[in-house]
This record gives sequence, C-alpha cells and structure tokens, in this order.
Amino acid sequence: MDPIQTLIKDLADKHGRNRASLLPIMQGVVEIENFLSERSMAEIAREIDLPAADVYGTASFYSFLETKQTGRYIIRVCKTITCAMKGKNQVLFAIQEMLKVKMGETTPDKRFTLLQTNCLGWCHKAPAMLINDDVYTELTPEKVRDILSDYMKKDAHH
Repeated sequence: MDPIQTLIKDLADKHGRNRASLLPIMQGVVEIENFLSERSMAEIAREIDLPAADVYGTASFYSFLETKQTGRYIIRVCKTITCAMKGKNQVLFAIQEMLKVKMGETTPDKRFTLLQTNCLGWCHKAPAMLINDDVYTELTPEKVRDILSDYMKKDAHH
C-alpha cells in the first residue's frame, strides 16, 4: 500500500466506513496532505464504499477542504458582509499587495495561498482571517502586514 492508501485506511479504521465518517476522513487527509487530490478522493470513495461523486460533492461543498495543491500557509479571508463593512477590503488589498497574489492564487514560492471563505464565526471581531489553524481578528492593513512579516521570517529559518 502506498502512503495515501495507508493513511485513508487508518482514518477509516478510526472513524468508521460510512457516510458519517466521510468528513472526518477528508479532514484527516487534509491535515496530513494539505489538500484532497483526485486520487485521495477516489481512494476514500473506494475505502468507505461511496460513489466518488458523493466524495467530490462533499469536498466542493466545504470550502475548507482544499482540492488543489496549496501553499504552506493558507490564508482564508472571511467574505461575509460584516467583515466587508468593517474594512475587509482594505485588509484584503494589503494582503494582495504584500504577497503579490490575487484571490485563489498561490505565491510562486508555494508559501502562501489566498482564499475567500464563508463565515469564520468571528463576525463580532471582524474583519477576520485564518492562516492555517490560527485565527486573526479585528484586522487592519498594518496588523496584516505585521502578521505576514512574521510568517515570512518564520520560514526564512528553515
């Protein structure tokens, strides 16, 4: 068995082999691989005996299940109206300007991917963004530049 098959088999052993275990299995794959490849989705379908279309449908429904290769740091910016009213566009502009990418793109060095996401559940502290699993709230363009600079420095040491 190759690493993907082994990973999916282990996840299925842990979560079960039925429709209810689909999401935890997919999340488990994304945790390790950073995204769900066509191959992973086909393998999940085979392992828990679901039509591949169901697996693809579930993956595309949940915006946080990436189906494309992404950068090491995935920046998700909330696209709700609350965030928009609280200055999200300036924040987004600051990110795009600093990383030189547009929405949905990954930086050439494969470090950052910029995505919009549905509500992050932080409307009361908008605007908010998520970088991998870390939430940043009450953002301003200045704050965003500081946060991204920290991430850029972090990588320089590897």
